[in-house]
Amino acid sequence: QVQLVESGGGLVQAGGSLRLSCAASGGIWSFNVMGWYRQAPGKQRELVATVSSGGNRNYADSVKGRFTISGDIAKNTVYLQMNSLKPEDTAVYYCYARGFSSNYWGQGTQVTISS
Repeated sequence: QVQLVESGGGLVQAGGSLRLSCAASGGIWSFNVMGWYRQAPGKQRELVATVSSGGNRNYADSVKGRFTISGDIAKNTVYLQMNSLKPEDTAVYYCYARGFSSNYWGQGTQVTISS
């Protein structure tokens, strides 16, 4: 059973930084994409950043230049370095993994940016 476990959320002032971590437990799984989504109150869940097993990185326009995704999909780990944080980055951040036939989600970690 795939479980994605996130850590690293918290409360930080605008302009600050946070680093989110995600690791899969329960074995080593063959994902082809891992990444991060977020959901702010009253809004739909949206893509933040993903990385493929081939190393391709994809970012939402709103985070380009501020966030960096990294990790080792073969080891089922992914990280999100978030710099120059803004109040509008406040959301629950979810780790995501895509296998060949299934999608997996973490429980989410709260990120709150104060102005």
